Amino acid sequence: MNNKTTILFLCTGNSCRSQMAEGWARYLKSENIIAYSAGIETHGLNPNAVQVMKEAGVDISTQQSELVDAYLDTPIDYVITVCSHAHETCPIFPGSAEVIHRGFDDPPALAKDAKTEEEKLNAYRRVRDEIKAFVETLPESITEGVSE
Repeated sequence: MNNKTTILFLCTGNSCRSQMAEGWARYLKSENIIAYSAGIETHGLNPNAVQVMKEAGVDISTQQSELVDAYLDTPIDYVITVCSHAHETCPIFPGSAEVIHRGFDDPPALAKDAKTEEEKLNAYRRVRDEIKAFVETLPESITEGVSE
């Protein structure tokens, strides 16, 4: 019997934040979480997200940018929106999934005025580390009702 918590991380384009969250959940919590990610749109996998996750020892290069529609028939316990646009666009999810919002800054937006490649990657690293800290609290923080 599978007693793992199934989580879908949702953002606008499924290119960066939700991909990082899925990667961290698979890497850190695979013993008790089944993780997926999707977007309201698909923007493809962000190469900077792939790079900074690889620096942290997590390979997300084989993950795919997918539409949320691909998961409408998948039994999901929790949908965690990781950006405000996804939270506003997807206030409910079909089935019994509970929708929780835990927003993170958009790395491409943070990096747009960066003067160097390193400065740009630092924006991605910051968000990567914030997402990791959140994922480390899962699933307990959401199953106990202690979410932000």
